[in-house]
Amino acid sequence: MLSELLQREKGHLSQVALANIIAALVGVLCGLSACVLKYCINFVAKLVMEYLHAGFHWPLVVLPIIGIVLTVAVCKYILGYSPAHGTKKVEDALKEGNLKMRRSLMYSSVLTGSITLGFGGSAGGEGPIAYTGAAIGSNIAQRLGLGPDLMRVMVGCGAGAGIAGIFKAPFAGALYSIEVLHIELTNPAILALFLAVVVASLTAYVMSGFTFDILMDQSVPFDWHWLGWIALLGIICGLYSRYYEFSMAWLARLLAKIGNIWVRAVTSGCIISACVVLCPALFGEGYDVIGHIINSDIDRVLSGSVLNSLHGAWALISLAALTMLLKAFACSATNNGGGVAGTFAPTLFAGCFVGLFYALTVNALFDAHLIVGHFAFFGMAGAMGGIIGAPLMAIFLVCEMSGSFGYFLPVAICVAISMGMKRLCTPSKPQTTPTAR
Repeated sequence: MLSELLQREKGHLSQVALANIIAALVGVLCGLSACVLKYCINFVAKLVMEYLHAGFHWPLVVLPIIGIVLTVAVCKYILGYSPAHGTKKVEDALKEGNLKMRRSLMYSSVLTGSITLGFGGSAGGEGPIAYTGAAIGSNIAQRLGLGPDLMRVMVGCGAGAGIAGIFKAPFAGALYSIEVLHIELTNPAILALFLAVVVASLTAYVMSGFTFDILMDQSVPFDWHWLGWIALLGIICGLYSRYYEFSMAWLARLLAKIGNIWVRAVTSGCIISACVVLCPALFGEGYDVIGHIINSDIDRVLSGSVLNSLHGAWALISLAALTMLLKAFACSATNNGGGVAGTFAPTLFAGCFVGLFYALTVNALFDAHLIVGHFAFFGMAGAMGGIIGAPLMAIFLVCEMSGSFGYFLPVAICVAISMGMKRLCTPSKPQTTPTAR
C-alpha cells in the first residue's frame, strides 16, 4: 500500500525528498529485521540448550557441526543457492553493479544466519543483516522503478542500516557504508544514509526495550597515565591483526580445496567444535562473554574450559592467549565452511581477549594495576580497526554499542596505532609497470 502511494506521488517529489522517504522506510524495516535476527538466534540457541538439558545428552561439541550442515542443506534444498558471506556479497554487488537482488534475500539470510549462530557458529550476525538490508533497499528501489544511481544509494543505505540496527550504532552503520562499501559521497546520498541508519538504530533500540547489548561500567574516568600502556596495546593489536588476517585466509584456502560441500561443512564444523572444546567462550557470538570481561568480571571466562582446574593469574592468561589465537580459525571455519554469518563481531570478541591477555600479563609481570575491563574494551576497537581496515567505524562502533563515549580518546589512540602497526607489517603489493604501446 505504501509502495503504491509512493509510486503515485513519485512524479511530484524531488529526487532528494523521494530518497529520504525511501531511506526512512528502509531504516524501519532494517531495524525490525535486526531485532528478528537477534530474537531468532537467541531462540534457536535456547531451544537447543533446553533439549540438551531435557535428556538429549548430545555433546556440546556436536552442535556447530549440525548447525553448519543444516545451513548448507537449507541453502541447497530450500533456498536454491550457495551459502553467502553477507558483507562480502554486498561489497561485490556494489563493485560489479549487480544491484537487483532477489526478494528471497530479504529473509533468507535471517533464517540461515539464525541456524548457523544459534547452533554455536563462532561469528557474528552483522553479515546476514547487512545482506538483508541491502536486499530490502534493492527491492524497494526495484518496486518503485528507480534508476541505477538511486538504487545504488538504497543498497548502501540498507546495508548500513542493517549494521546500525544490529549494533544499535548509527554512526558505525553510516561509516560502514562509507569506509567499507565506498558509496558515493554526494549530499543527497549522505543525507539518505544518515536518515536510514538513525531510524534503523532507533527502531532496534525501541524494540529491545531501550537497552544496550553490552553495557560497560564507566565509574572510573580515563587516566592520562594509561597512555603509554594504551600505545603498547595498539602495537600488539596491530601485530595480532596481521596474524588474524593470515590465519583466516589460510584456513579459507584450505577449506576451498575440499570440493564436496558436505565434507567441507563437516570439516568446518569439526574445527569449530575443537575450538569450543578448548575454549567454550568461542561458542556462538560471545556478546555475554564480552560483557563480563569489559566489566572486569573475568572469573567466568574459565567456566567449562580445559584449564578450569588451574588457578591463578597465569591460568587466565593462558586461556586468554589460546582464545584469541583460536578465534581466527573458528570464525574462518564458520564463514568459509558453509555457515552464514559475519566477520565484524568476531574481531570485537578477539580484540577483547587481546586486551584481556595484555592487561593480565602486564599486571602479573610489572604489578601495573591496569583495569582489565578497560583494556579489554580498548583492545576491541584496536583489533577491529586493524583487521577490518575501517578505523572510524571501529571507534564509533565500540563506543556506541556500549554507550561509552567517555573513553573515546583512548579508543581512538589504540585504533590509530593499531592501524599504523598493521600497515608496517603488511607487505606492499608489487606495482605493475604499464605496457608500452
